[in-house]
This record gives sequence, structure tokens and C-alpha cells, in this order.
Amino acid sequence: MSSTIPIHFNFKPSSFLQHHSRVVVFSVKKSLSTAVSPRNPHGRYCYRRDIVRNPVLCCVSTRACSDDGGGEVFVTQEEASASDVDTLKSRSSRSNDGYVALFVRMLGLDNDPRDREQAVVALWKYSLGGKQYVDNIMKFHGTINLTLNLLKSESDSACEAAAGLLRMVSSFNVYRDSVAETGAIEEITGLLRRSSLSPDVKEQSLCTLWNLSVDEKVRARITNSELLPILIKFLEDDNVKVRESAGGVLANLALSQSNHEIMVEAGVIPNLAKLLNAEVEESKVVRKEARNALLELSRDEYNRILVMEEGLVLVPLVGADAYKSFRPALYSWPSLPDGTKIELGSKGPSRYGASELLLGLNIQDRNLDLEEAKMNAVVGRTQQQFLARIGAIEMEDGNKPNSEEGSSSQRFTLLPWTDAIARLVLILGLEDESAITRAAQSIADASFNERMRFSFMEAGAIKHLIRLINHPSSAVRSAVILALYRLSISDRVCLKIEAEGVLHPLVYLLKQSESATSQGLMEMIVNILSRILDPNKEMKSKFYDGPVNGSEKGMDATAIPTSDGNETIACESSSSTNGRELVEPTVLSRLVDILKKSNLDLRRKVASILEFIAVSESCVEQIISADIESGLEAVFRLKPLTEKGHGIDDEKPELQSLELEEAGQAVSAASRLLARLLDYDLFRRTINPLHFTKLLRAALMSGIPLHNKDWVAACLVKLSSLLGPNLDLENPVNIEVTLYETIPRLIEQIKSSYSTEVQEAAVLELNRIISEGLVDSTQAVAAEGAIFPLVELLESGTERAVEAGLTILYNLSMKSENHAAIISAGAVPVLRRIVLSERSNWMLALRLLRTLPT
Repeated sequence: MSSTIPIHFNFKPSSFLQHHSRVVVFSVKKSLSTAVSPRNPHGRYCYRRDIVRNPVLCCVSTRACSDDGGGEVFVTQEEASASDVDTLKSRSSRSNDGYVALFVRMLGLDNDPRDREQAVVALWKYSLGGKQYVDNIMKFHGTINLTLNLLKSESDSACEAAAGLLRMVSSFNVYRDSVAETGAIEEITGLLRRSSLSPDVKEQSLCTLWNLSVDEKVRARITNSELLPILIKFLEDDNVKVRESAGGVLANLALSQSNHEIMVEAGVIPNLAKLLNAEVEESKVVRKEARNALLELSRDEYNRILVMEEGLVLVPLVGADAYKSFRPALYSWPSLPDGTKIELGSKGPSRYGASELLLGLNIQDRNLDLEEAKMNAVVGRTQQQFLARIGAIEMEDGNKPNSEEGSSSQRFTLLPWTDAIARLVLILGLEDESAITRAAQSIADASFNERMRFSFMEAGAIKHLIRLINHPSSAVRSAVILALYRLSISDRVCLKIEAEGVLHPLVYLLKQSESATSQGLMEMIVNILSRILDPNKEMKSKFYDGPVNGSEKGMDATAIPTSDGNETIACESSSSTNGRELVEPTVLSRLVDILKKSNLDLRRKVASILEFIAVSESCVEQIISADIESGLEAVFRLKPLTEKGHGIDDEKPELQSLELEEAGQAVSAASRLLARLLDYDLFRRTINPLHFTKLLRAALMSGIPLHNKDWVAACLVKLSSLLGPNLDLENPVNIEVTLYETIPRLIEQIKSSYSTEVQEAAVLELNRIISEGLVDSTQAVAAEGAIFPLVELLESGTERAVEAGLTILYNLSMKSENHAAIISAGAVPVLRRIVLSERSNWMLALRLLRTLPT
């Protein structure tokens, strides 16, 4: 029996010497037998006559290579001579490529599964050498199909090698389409659906998909297949390589805008956000791919909100150079981000700003009486300022701040909301205009709920934004005002904005010419002013410059204990709104001009602002001088108000209903303003009451919503007191108000109220109006659809309500055109039950039955 000795020589048949330090070892023996050798424990042998001069039997095994990169070739001791070794040494590289055909042939379906497995393992290791080696494999047609077939194998080793070979082939552009078109996605889907797979199989399969998903067409196929939920599930896999590969595929899928809706519906955003919010440190690759996928999904505004709801906020990457203008406060007392000063009695201020840094580093460990939002603001500010001071900002996950990518004006990153808010506020304090603009826009986007708006306020964003309102750059101004517009939605934040003195810079912009202020910017300014100057607030205090409630204006004291037990006083400055700035002729003329020409929503808000100003009698003269009458007339002459009835046809009912709703809100606000001005004798002497009465009568009879007619009716009543008896009107004003406001309102209460007391009061009042013989009152009741709710009230209402309802229905039945509606409403069986039960109102029910054609 011959023994086998190893003979070492250097040759590198493939790149597994470079990447995985493995070689395919060919055991060569001189034999003419095709049977399996009992001496070889590694597997089967294949007879080959065309590789070397002598017949050769080849088997495949895996060995670790030597330190010098050399491989091992085994020959029998009897046949090992110096010439044989030299021959093998010189031909090893060339013959290595010759074995490719053998291994490809071994992939055939007619071969033993073990041979096929060994062959695909050898080809996979061989392909690791790079494109040259992959080219040698792809010379043989059918290689990909045979490899795909092995994905159905029960052997994890065969599946891993087949997926690994597909991964290498698909990594080159020239072969990627061939892999995708042969059904690789479907085969990999079937493989990944198995209940138990080794992490290596998952990794290689997912990496193949990662390569294939570079093509947009393939991305659509993956997204619309069963792979998407599998990929999302693998984001929670225990193996980090599997998570990395799954994240990479999803990041590629997110590159196609058409895939976003499907991905969001599948729930990809919460799972990706977990990887960035994970308490345990994730790998950089996982975080990078998750961030890339979420950034692509965030291009859509709705998806951006979903991402922020998971605790992540988009923050612009402005480049490290922009942070060079950051200057930490020196010789300063420590303070909270919102400007609240913390005074320490026993120590002086820190020379290099260390007091604030130490406060932020230790604030969570101290028993301080601070809200969670303030605590988070302090911690976030400390971390971001520390990174800026050491020049390490924008280096999360290995990003280089000075790289070309980092200087792109369109790049963003995702940060947890605490760090993101502090970073955005920090950028607002820089000098770079582009950075400030992008930060303000991000603040506007992130202010989507009460928590975020309040957190920005606590982080000190308000004072920076107000400081930047009159910035020389129009882009900065627009972004800043947009941010304030979004933040002012919150009542608490709006009060803070008002206290920081926003009114003066906003009014200054409002006074500018139309060419200097864009339409969009002007609309946002009016929106902010309408929230601050809300007529429902305590208005007169806005014009009062003295102490309020016995306290000095502008001082709110808050006690905050410190860690060393010293006395701490927090002084927060505030200021009251000076409404006198709004009564300047230029401002009032601009507001009246908006009332004449702008859209319905803006007219409503301007009317509200003017009502706020009109609370002071000293401002009425200036308002009259601004030609307020023409502005009010323009609102009352809106097109929807010139048509009686509902004014809605069947072509576009939704759009017309919306137009009527907006017109009703504008008319209601203008009516409130007119009612306010009518309280002053100076205005009453200048107005033409008959003219406005006719305009308001048309508005009352129009199809605007009923709840918007309340102030119209109130104005009409006030104007009627100025008119006295007037022969120019068809009906007295009180009749018009009753027909077009009171009766519809009472019927609406009967229809929609769940309170029996409210229904009873409404039906009794309606019965009183009809019983007094008001002209056209029964016609108005029938036209408003009162018959059906009145019939329903006969069964569920109180005794008094039933009696009033029977009386109203009896009066309506006096006109034969109402008979059909009463019968259709089901009145006959209800009336019969009342008569047969001999209830207290059965006589009224019987009289009504007799009038109906039954």
C-alpha cells in the first residue's frame, strides 16, 4: 500500500487565497479505475483522460493554505519524482482553469448529489478570485441554471455555495441580468421561506438579492413578491451579517419611488427605525443601510411624518466648515436652553463655558425639579455643543465631515429626536446662510405634533428664529417664518413666540411692498398674527403697558435647586404684545387690501386680526381711514353669497361644498368685525346701514352652512335698529332672520341633538313661530326637511315635544303638497298607535290622520 506525502509549491488558482484563505486541493493519483478508492476518505472520484497525459481521478476537498499563500498537491510516494513535481508546479495555474469545465459538468442533474455539492463548492471558491475567474465559469452555458437548481438541495452546504456563486456572478454588471432572468429571485424566495436555515445560507442569498436589486426592474419584482415581509423579518435576525444584508436590500428597494407605498404598508419604517434607536450598539453597516432606506422613504412628506413618529428626525448635513463659526459662551452663568438663567451665589461664572457643560453632563443624575422636556433639552444641547467644540460633529457612523459627500447641500442624516432638536438649534446660531435655511426648514418639517413643537421651544429655538426674521437673505426669512408658522399651531408655543417679541419684525415685513414680500410669505405672516391676535383672548390687556395682575411686566421667577445646595433663581424674560404697531396706516391699508383681494381663508384671518384691533375704541378712527367699508363689502359680495339656496349642482358637489364652507367662515368673521365696529358711534355715523343690510340679507339667504349664519343674523339685528321702519325692504329684518337662521337652526337641533331637553326646547320654539302665523314659516319648515325628524320625535320625544310636533305636522298638512312627505316619513302607523293607546295627545293625532289621504 502506497503512502502519500505532501509536496509544497506556490500557486494561486483563485482569490480564495486572498479573501478566505482557502484552496481547492486536488488529490492526484495514477490509476485507471473509476471506482471509489477505499483509501480516500474525502469522497468520489471522476475519471478524466483529457486534463493531463495520464488518466486522472479527481476529488475535491478543502484545506487551509500555508502562511505563504501556497497550496498543497498530494501525489503518491511511488510516483513523486522531481520531474513530476516540476511539471505540476509549472502547469498548476493553467490546469486550474481546465478543471472548471469538469466542475460545471459535475453540476449536471444526472450526477450524484454529493458530487454536485462538491462541484458547486469548488466553483464558488474559485469565483472568489474576481472577474477573470467568473468569466471562466460563465463561458459554459447553463451554469446559472444548474446552480439555481442546487438551491433546492436539502444540504445547507450546497445551498450556501450555490447562493455564494450566484452572489459572485451577480456582482458584475455584465452577468447581473443573466442571473435575474433565469429565475434567481423566485428560487431564492423559495429558499428563504424555509423554516430553518443556517445564517450563512441566509447571508449569501440576501447578498445575491442585494446585488440584483441594483437594477430598477428587479427592485419592482422583489417588492411585489413574497420577499418583502421576509426581508423585514430578517432585520431582527440574531446574526449581524443577515441583518446587514437584509438592510442593504431594503435600502436598494427604497431607491425606487414606486416601491415606497408598498414598503410602508408592509411596516418597514418601524423595523428600520428600531435599528437606529436600538439601545444595544448596532453594526455600522446595519445602521448605514437602515439610515439610507429611511432617508429615501422620507422624500415623501407622509412617510417623513411616519419616520419622525418613530423618534427620528431629519437633520441637514451642512459640513464641518459651517460649525467653525460656533462660539461657546465664555464667562457665562449656566442656563437652560430656553434662556432661563441659573444664578449660583457662591461661585463666579465659568471662563470657558464649563459650567453649562458640567450642568448638562450631570443634570440627569441630580434631583432637579425640571420637566422631562427641559431635561432632554439640556442633555441634547450639551452633547451637540461638545461635539462642535472638539470638531467631531457630523461624524456619526464614520461620516467624514470634510468629505465631498458631507459638503453636499442636499444631504441629510437621521438622529434621535433629542439629539436632532439640539443639533438644529445649534445650526440656527451659526453664520452659514445655507445651513440656517436648511435647519429652519427641518424644524418646520419636524413640528408635526405637540410634543415636537414644545421640545423645540424648550430647546431655545424660538429666540433664534425670531432673531432671524429680518435676515438679509430672503431664503432664510422664508424658512424661518415657515418654522414659526408651524410652531405657532401650539397654544403654549404661540404664547412663547408672542412673549419673545415676534410682533414687531412680522409687522415690519407686512409693511413692505408686495414686490418685497412674496404671496406665500405674506400668508404665513397673516396666519401667525391671527393666532397671536386672537379676539377670543383677553384683548384689552394687549394694549395695556402697565403691570398686569399686580406683577411687573416681563418677569417670571422660577426656583431651581442646584447640586451644591446653593440658592438658585431662574429669571425668564417675557414681553407683552404691543398692539399699537398694527394701527399704523401702512399696516391697516395692507390688511384691508388683503381683505379685498386674497383667498377666502386669508380674508377670514385678516377679519379676525382687524376685530382684535377694533377692541380698542382709539383704533376705530384709523380703521375707518383705511377704508374698512370697502373691505367688508368685498367679503359680503363673494360669488357663493349671491345665489339663494344651497347653490350646489351635481357636477362637482365636493368642491362647491368646500367653497361654501370657506365662504361661510369668511362671512362669519367679517360679520363679527362689523358687529364689533357697530358698537362705536363714530363708525355708525359713517356707515350706510341700508346697503350693508341688503348685503347681509343675501348672505343669510345663501347656501353657506347654518352655523356661519349666527353672526350674520346678529349683525342684521344691529343694523335694523339703525334703519328703523324702511319701505325699501320686502320683509322686516326679523322675519328674514327667523326664516333663514332661526328655523334652520331649530330644525338642526331636532335632527342632531341627543338630548331630549334640547329637542323639546327646539320643537316648542318652532311651534311658537308657526303658531304666530309668520309669513312663509310653514314653507320654510318643510323646505328644511323638518317632516322626517318630527315624525321620529313622535315616538321618542317627551309628552310636550310630541304635542308640539303633532301641532306642527297638522299645520304642515294644511297644504296638500306636504301630504306625500308626511306619509313617506311613516307618520300613519305612528299616529294610529298614538290613537289606539289613547295617549294624552290622541285627539291631535286623530285630527292629523283625518287630513291625510289614507
